[in-house]
Amino acid sequence: MQSPPNLPQWRCESGAPAPKRVVYRDDTLSADTAYRLMCEGTAVLWQGDFHNARQLLRALARRTQKSVYKKSTQHRNTHQRIVTSADKPIDTAQTFHLHRQALGQRARVLGLLLIPLDADYRIPLRRAPDIKDACLQAWGPPSGDASMVSLRELLGLVGAYEWRKKGVEIPALGKPPNNRIFPHYGVFSPLRGEYIDLVANMPIRDKTLAFDIGVGTGVLSALLVKRGVQRVIATDQDPRALACARENLERLGVLPKIEIVDIDLFPNSLAPLIVCNPPWVPARPTSPIEHAVYDEDSKMLKGFLTGLRAHLTPEGEGWLILSDLAEHLGLRSRETLLHWIDQGGLEVLESKDIKPRHGKTADTEDPLHIARAAEVTSLWRLAIKKKFNGT
Repeated sequence: MQSPPNLPQWRCESGAPAPKRVVYRDDTLSADTAYRLMCEGTAVLWQGDFHNARQLLRALARRTQKSVYKKSTQHRNTHQRIVTSADKPIDTAQTFHLHRQALGQRARVLGLLLIPLDADYRIPLRRAPDIKDACLQAWGPPSGDASMVSLRELLGLVGAYEWRKKGVEIPALGKPPNNRIFPHYGVFSPLRGEYIDLVANMPIRDKTLAFDIGVGTGVLSALLVKRGVQRVIATDQDPRALACARENLERLGVLPKIEIVDIDLFPNSLAPLIVCNPPWVPARPTSPIEHAVYDEDSKMLKGFLTGLRAHLTPEGEGWLILSDLAEHLGLRSRETLLHWIDQGGLEVLESKDIKPRHGKTADTEDPLHIARAAEVTSLWRLAIKKKFNGT
């Protein structure tokens, strides 16, 4: 099957290559035919009514969801019959990887329903909404060329735009309306508030200076200032995160006390308090937004633990905020984490735990339910080990 000539420019947030085969289709296309085409790797560039395209995407989502559920539960049920207690971490890791694999395949199939965009971010379809402002916020000024984009990605972009307008209420930052964080497209939203509560309730011994490693939306930097820290240096390397943090911190009125630095991990100085909330799961991210959740080979976590000693003042503390979900998934053991802490010349002063409050902890249909139900988020207070030989 040959793609038509002169296709619009391909636009994809993850940087994935353009589909090799593209066909033009309209409202006469059935969901079954579309599903077959997309499972074969053929993309559909929609020419019909925009709302019908959304209906088609929902129909495709139902078909792919059945496939994901079937694969995940078959694997889980098979191993539940034969797994022993000692084997459980291995089995859970296999379940996690197969589930991620199935979700990745689902995303690839659903991502093959494409929508055209004019050079000025207008959708040239019947009953199409005006998405120009959402596109401008996510992608910046238009390049001057027509493009095609996954409808699924486009709807995510519009959803993020709505979140950015509405914001996320953070009770630890004070009373409404001055307690909202507004996430930008591609920056992880602080919806899981338990880790914020840990930082809000932990006593701060020295409030002269703190580093916020991986600033994201800026929520922890703002919280530290609200708690009386006189100066914060916040670091990140993601341009969207840096812009998002700056906007939020300015809106909250705390930016004068915060220096935002484009750097990997630590600034070139010392601090009595260094806070880091790295991605919690050691797996490969498949899209920019997943970098806030998945940390391949625990790169950021190990980087923080390796470099913390060199950037703490002698009596300083490093606060590591980390979920133990990876442990319940069999992806990283508690012994490994403690070994990395020790290897970094650090000791644990205290660990405060909190149970997550998100809905997935009670979703028994989730193939990863057992791990999610057991999950605990912790704030580890780390200090420089008094006797350390550097090996």
